Amino acid sequence: MKNQNLTEILKKFPECRIAVVGDLMIDSYVWGSVERISPEAPVPVVQVSKTSCCLGGAANVMRNIVTLGGKVDAFGLVGNDSNGELIRGMLREYGIDPVGVLTDCQRPSIRKERVIAGSQQLLRIDYENPAPAGAELRQELLEKIKNHLRGGQVQALILEDYAKGLFCEAMAQELVDFANTLGVITVLDPNPRNPMYLKGLTAMKPNRAEAFAMANVPLTPQQGSASEDESLKQVARIISSKWQVKHLLISLAAQGMALFDDKENGTVIPTRAREVYDVSGAGDTVVAAAALALASGAGAREAAELANYAAGVVVAQLGTATVSAEELLAAMAEKP
Repeated sequence: MKNQNLTEILKKFPECRIAVVGDLMIDSYVWGSVERISPEAPVPVVQVSKTSCCLGGAANVMRNIVTLGGKVDAFGLVGNDSNGELIRGMLREYGIDPVGVLTDCQRPSIRKERVIAGSQQLLRIDYENPAPAGAELRQELLEKIKNHLRGGQVQALILEDYAKGLFCEAMAQELVDFANTLGVITVLDPNPRNPMYLKGLTAMKPNRAEAFAMANVPLTPQQGSASEDESLKQVARIISSKWQVKHLLISLAAQGMALFDDKENGTVIPTRAREVYDVSGAGDTVVAAAALALASGAGAREAAELANYAAGVVVAQLGTATVSAEELLAAMAEKP
């Protein structure tokens, strides 16, 4: 794959508009150092130096689309609380209109708080209620998305599922079917804890563990070359058959990615990461980059290549990170 082709695709990102619907979150961090153990319990005492927060979950996909140069429309649910207002405010900071973000008065906004000493994560605290969203609220959100797609400005729709209660299979399938009638690309980032057998997807991106779980195949360790991984190929065949997805992109951590089409042809794309500090949010970056590339007219292999470069940039950063178009260009310019 010539990187010049990928560069030309990247230049088309500002012309693309992506609608993202999914579980919106805040990723917050407590940074500090550990110098002693608590006298109260055998746990480290963290001397806090700073705190920070950023958009997470589906909202992290949205901000990756923006930093890569694309346009994004946000759809999802937040609680009637200060974290919900914070999510809306941070979306606006990225130039994302939160008009498609509805208030769920029955469930709190999702917040994941991580305690980090140096470069080591010590603890994560989740504030959430993953019970299913109410049927009326789901229907209201569904109609809002469909009305938006009717406007004809959106090239791709991403369904970002973190199994936090937003999606049910019927709702998701109705979105996919409706988008397909309009010629809108559909991309699913699935979660096996919320199994949905959707038909007609353009692309789906699980990681290796998620793919095995979705196929109901015992997870085997990664050994040798990914191109010779027969268990992975079996999993891809099962998923392609059940979901009838056109392009299946499975992220393989240090081994890169594997791309399978609906004819069961597979291609392994080696990782582009130079260093790996934190994989938090890397999957969100892959989804954002791949969807933008497909929306710009790229083929599946080109989209996977671009997403692979983007993932290589974000895993070299600590915390939930994004990649800019400039950083992606610089990564593609490096010699292998």
